[in-house]
Amino acid sequence: MKIFSLSMTLALMSVGAASALTVKGTVSGANVTPDLRVAGVVITPSGQFVQELSSVPVEGGSFTMEIPDTSPLPRAMVSLTPQNVNWPGVIDPVQVSGQAQVAELKLFTYRDQNNNGRRDDNEPLREAMSDARGANLFVVWANTDVTVTANKGFRAPLKRGWNAFLVDVGKAVSVQPFADSTVVTVRIGR
Repeated sequence: MKIFSLSMTLALMSVGAASALTVKGTVSGANVTPDLRVAGVVITPSGQFVQELSSVPVEGGSFTMEIPDTSPLPRAMVSLTPQNVNWPGVIDPVQVSGQAQVAELKLFTYRDQNNNGRRDDNEPLREAMSDARGANLFVVWANTDVTVTANKGFRAPLKRGWNAFLVDVGKAVSVQPFADSTVVTVRIGR
């Protein structure tokens, strides 16, 4: 299995309801091809593709991708309950401070083989594993402000709109919001 890495800086571009998220990064590795694109994809809780929100080409080893501040498709959203939180670092017991609809976004790559600027059915998505200094990247949209807490110190205060966190799982769980200087390494297998 060949692996290449994308080093990226994630920056929250605005604060408040329905914040836009900008993903900036660089790509390195022998498997980087001129037709490679990075995509922000909304998935179901079981990990199935629902909606590509954004994708951009990798040009000169780098990219900048805007995740729109609009809500994902209704079929991508699920009611947030203690029973359906299967996020990185979440260990029972789980508590949710209120009622909310949420959707998860993950980074994927694909080869745009016909150079049409979008993913076609014959262009397979490859999930990109994202981390910074051992902490996992987690991106979630919420329709309202809500806080999720769980065992070992997990606490994720979600604001209405897109939220990005680094989740570090060890003896305790640390959930940190992104800072402008956060550098995330994204690895995919081929």
